[in-house]
Amino acid sequence: MHNRLMVALDVENRAQALAVRDKLGDAAGWLKVGLRLFVAEGPQLVRELATTHRIFLDLKFHDIPNTVAQAIESAGALGVDMVNIHAAGGEAMLEAAATAAGRFPSMQLIAVTVLTSDPMPAEQARQVALQRARLAQQYGLQGVVCSVHEVAAIKASCGHDFVTVTPGIRWGGQDVQDQKRVADPAAAINAGSDYLVVGRPILKASDPHAAATEAVAMMQRAAG
Repeated sequence: MHNRLMVALDVENRAQALAVRDKLGDAAGWLKVGLRLFVAEGPQLVRELATTHRIFLDLKFHDIPNTVAQAIESAGALGVDMVNIHAAGGEAMLEAAATAAGRFPSMQLIAVTVLTSDPMPAEQARQVALQRARLAQQYGLQGVVCSVHEVAAIKASCGHDFVTVTPGIRWGGQDVQDQKRVADPAAAINAGSDYLVVGRPILKASDPHAAATEAVAMMQRAAG
């Protein structure tokens, strides 16, 4: 289960990122690098982190098709294991990104459906996420980012092998802050999530390794 846990390195700089990585050890199999850290430290840090963990490059590309395709090629050349784009970018962008990603068979390309901070009503979010997941699958993407609450519908429509990556993971009364559609690790596994993205509950813990281990234990119990 630790290979299904992605720790979001939502920190300011290389020193903080490496400190989190070292505290985590092998408690989590993945590290997620987002906009803040990538803008601050760039590709070299991604290469450094990739020596110990699998990397999800979470930059949510959304631009004209050619620009997105070139960005995907750069991500593939960087050696990351997963990269994402916004499904809202449309059919031409999805197709261009998938074509570019096809040159890197070991890299998964996934699409963001609806941000877990989006306040849209739950049923509307489910319908939009499902529509965008189907579109992403149609154009050859391997999966989507969605909240736990949309996973079951997406799996039912797109199949078990279509990957679902779910942020918005909280447990033990933690502050949800800017997240609107949240769930705990056990609920995410029960819903069918393939990967769980956890940031602040681990980053803000006094012992990140223990917090990650606790999340994995909840995931394992849910999986039976």
